[in-house]
Amino acid sequence: MVEETENEDTLPCEPDPPTEEELAQQKEFEAAYEKAQTIAEEDGTHEAWYAEAAKVRTTEELVKFIEHVVHDYNHDYGTICHAVTAAAIAAAWTVNRDPRQGGITGFQAGCIMWEFIRRWMQKEGPLMLRSYKDMLYPQYDHRFDTVISEEIWEYLQQAAKDNLENTKEEHAASNVIEHWKSIAAGKVPFGYTVKKTMG
Repeated sequence: MVEETENEDTLPCEPDPPTEEELAQQKEFEAAYEKAQTIAEEDGTHEAWYAEAAKVRTTEELVKFIEHVVHDYNHDYGTICHAVTAAAIAAAWTVNRDPRQGGITGFQAGCIMWEFIRRWMQKEGPLMLRSYKDMLYPQYDHRFDTVISEEIWEYLQQAAKDNLENTKEEHAASNVIEHWKSIAAGKVPFGYTVKKTMG
């Protein structure tokens, strides 16, 4: 009778022992963890960061602020998001306060916000920001019309055609493909109407 042996391919392979550099880095991480304050989003520690961020004036202060929110705390899932946001706001204040080139207008601030959304969130195409708090004021009723411009409608139709042309059917759900076909054929979705451009 032949004795069964384990297939070498199925044996778990032993990892290489850590290098001196990896061991040193691990010690640094552990020391940093021990030194840092462990926080959770419900503690509210992060709320003070936004006030601090608004006071940052120089690149030196910015570096110090970022090092503070990143390295002085052991973050949870939520607080690391606040650290990123506060650091970005501090950077915006720093650039805006530059004595040689700062001093942006409110319009430019809006452009920056949209660029950040496009670049950070990787959003393409027409976008809209809607504050539902405006529903408290009757003069803002036009902000909640189910209307899109001709330009947005043209964009949606072209995007639907591009998706149909460039997406394999097995890579999109059948109801999504039908939706694209409907838009490409000229049906405006979700009960919206197209507002004709004047002139």
